[in-house]
Amino acid sequence: MRAAVYRGSGRISVEFIDVPRVGPREILIRIESCGICHTDLKKIEHDLLPPPRIYGHETAGVVATVGEHVTKYVPGDRVIVFHHVPCGNCFYCRNRLYAQCSGYKKVGVTAGYEPAGGGFSQYACVMDWVVDGGMELIPEGVSFDQACWVEPVNTCLKAMGVLDPNAGDVVAILGQGPIGLIFTLLVKRTGAAVLATDTVEFRRNFSKRFGAAAFDPRGPEFETAVQDHTGGRGADAVIVASNAKGVVEQALRISRPGAKVLLFAQTSASERIEISGADVCVGERVLFGSYSADIDLQHESARLVFSGELPLEQLISDRVSLANIERGIALAQHPTERSLKVVVHPQENT
Repeated sequence: MRAAVYRGSGRISVEFIDVPRVGPREILIRIESCGICHTDLKKIEHDLLPPPRIYGHETAGVVATVGEHVTKYVPGDRVIVFHHVPCGNCFYCRNRLYAQCSGYKKVGVTAGYEPAGGGFSQYACVMDWVVDGGMELIPEGVSFDQACWVEPVNTCLKAMGVLDPNAGDVVAILGQGPIGLIFTLLVKRTGAAVLATDTVEFRRNFSKRFGAAAFDPRGPEFETAVQDHTGGRGADAVIVASNAKGVVEQALRISRPGAKVLLFAQTSASERIEISGADVCVGERVLFGSYSADIDLQHESARLVFSGELPLEQLISDRVSLANIERGIALAQHPTERSLKVVVHPQENT
């Protein structure tokens, strides 16, 4: 099969490798769509993990083969696959901090080499614990491109549970890439008002279509609008969906005392933030992070995507084959004026 193998120093090589063998409780998936996620981009660009690996985890496809003891799925089933599933028994699982579970951190999907998601390949092996609890059937009529959004929606839905905005709140969302736009859709469902920022007009226009007031953060209009919408108080909550320099400082600056500030894009250990301790302590703000998916929200995130309540397929700006994955990664790393989500189609030949 063809696979895009990470070879180190930021390099991806499209190669022919063996199709993974599946054990008696495992499943082989033929991958039809896999979104390019910024976590994978950071791992590739900054060489965060040793090569070789096959990344990609926003995966939708078809069950190709099942192990002899698998009864939950059959060949031909259309499925999405999560690559992390918690143990359910440890201290962190009991406290619903699933992403901190040592079992959760063990990747359960591989196309070969050290397990890393495997979505940037034609086939991937789903290991037994993910078969048991980390897959969802795709209903008829739902495209693979729509279905591959389930995992990123889950991560945002998890963060929303902690942020917990109220109807009538003013929520600022800094960054309107694919994740920021998911947050815009989810926040609008709560009845809160959204003031969003992005430097790209194309993304701001999507934000406006989803019900937000959208601004270029490089001008004064955004911070003025926050003051105007809140009677000078400041935003009730801020979602930081960008890792641009100075964005966390801006989040604190535009938020009111007692506000919640969610860090969602700050996933690299090399990123440093310098803030005033008084902004958090004296201002009684809650500064928190949220990372990865929540298994308790798996069915709900699938429902939101499959039902079309979140119209996410329209955010896909580019579709690439494995042969063109380097172009897709470059687009995701350095978006053009009209690029948003990039999805890989491993079964396409050109």
